[in-house]
Amino acid sequence: MTAPNMISDQALKGVRVIEMGQLIAGPFAGKTLGEFGAEVIKIEAPGTGDPLRNWRMMKDGTSVWWQVQSRNKRSVALDLRSSEGQEIARKLIAEADVLVENFRPGTLESWGMGYETLSELNPGLVMLRISGYGQTGPYRDLPGFGAIGEAMGGLRHLTGEPGRVPVRCGISIGDTLAALHGTIGVLTALYHRKVNAGRGQVIDVALHEAVFNVMESLIPEYSAFGAVREAAGSALPGIAPSNAYRCSDGYVLVAGNGDSIFKRLMTAIGRADLAEAPDLADNAGRVKRVAELDAAIEAWTIQRSVAAVLAALGEAKVPAGKVYTAQDIAEDPHYRERGMILTQQTREGYEVEVPGIVPKLMGTPGAVRSAAPRLGEDTDAVLREIGLTEAQIAALRERKVVA
Repeated sequence: MTAPNMISDQALKGVRVIEMGQLIAGPFAGKTLGEFGAEVIKIEAPGTGDPLRNWRMMKDGTSVWWQVQSRNKRSVALDLRSSEGQEIARKLIAEADVLVENFRPGTLESWGMGYETLSELNPGLVMLRISGYGQTGPYRDLPGFGAIGEAMGGLRHLTGEPGRVPVRCGISIGDTLAALHGTIGVLTALYHRKVNAGRGQVIDVALHEAVFNVMESLIPEYSAFGAVREAAGSALPGIAPSNAYRCSDGYVLVAGNGDSIFKRLMTAIGRADLAEAPDLADNAGRVKRVAELDAAIEAWTIQRSVAAVLAALGEAKVPAGKVYTAQDIAEDPHYRERGMILTQQTREGYEVEVPGIVPKLMGTPGAVRSAAPRLGEDTDAVLREIGLTEAQIAALRERKVVA
C-alpha cells in the first residue's frame, strides 16, 4: 500500500468555508469538510457562542463534545443581528467557496444574506442550508430539531420493542444524517462548479428527508403491499436469523441470514438437523420459523460467555459481534490500529481521546490540524485578512459587534 501523502496534500486544501450553524447538523458538516483540509471559519454570537460549547459533560469549562465537533475551525465572534455584523459577514462570504447554515428558513434573508444577494457578490458560492423541513413546502417555517426529523422520517416508529413507546437511538442521528447528506451535496456542487461554468448553487437539506433517505424499503413495501413496517426490537424483520442473543455475561449480535452462513451457524451450535432442513435452505423458509431459530441459537449462547461465543462463531466464519460500550471501543486494539482513537490537545491545556477521521483517503488523508477554538479566538486575525485595520476592529469591539 502506498504511504499517505503529507497533510499539505489534503483533498480540500484551498477551500474556504464560512460556518454559521450551531449545535449539530451544520457544524458536523463543517467539521467533516475541515478534516479534509478546508479552512473553516465559524461565526459565533459574542458572549455566548455555539451552545454546544456547554452541552453534556464539561471539562475546564468547555464541553468535551465541542473538542471533536469544532477541531480544525477558526472562531470569529460576530453579532449577525447588527447591520455592521451582517456587512462583515458578507465580506467574508464574498471570498468563500462554501457557506454552511442551519437557521430557520428566512433568517438569512431577513439579514440581507439570501442566496440571490450573496451570489451577486460571489457567483461561485456553494450554500448548504440545513433546516427541519427544507426551504420550501407548507412546513418550512416550523421549528425542527433532529429528533423531530427522526420521527417524521419514519425512523422513530421502528426504533424500540414491539408495542412499546418509540425510543431514541441514543445519538442525534437525524442531525448527523442531514450533515452527511449536506457534505455530499457540497462536494458534488464544488465538482460541478469546477467542471462547468464556475457557478455555485444552493443545497437544500431537510432533517426529515435525510432520515427518510436511509429508510430502505419502507415506502416500496407500503406501496406494493400496504404493509406498514413496525418496530422489531433487536431483530432484522424479514431476514432470519439475525438478532441479539443472551450469553452468560452479556449479549452478542449474530447475523446468520446468508444461506451458507446459516448452515455453518447451525453446525456450530450443534443443530445439524436445522442446517440440513430443506425448508430452511433459503431466507423465505427461515423467516417462517424465525422464532424457533432464535430460540435454538439462544439456547446455545446462554450457556456460554460472550468471548466463547465469538470465538466459536469466528472459527465457523459466522458474522457476530459484541455490543460495545464506550470502554470497549476505547480499549479495542482494532480501533487503535486503524487510527480511530486519537489523542487531541485542547486549548484548555489537557489531552482528550477523540474519534478518528472517516472515511480514510489513502492519498489525501484527513487530519486534525488544530484544536477546537476558544470563542472569538480568531476574530482579529480573520478581520485583518479582509482588510480591517486595528482601529476599525477596536471600534467594532467597543460597539460589541465583534468580540
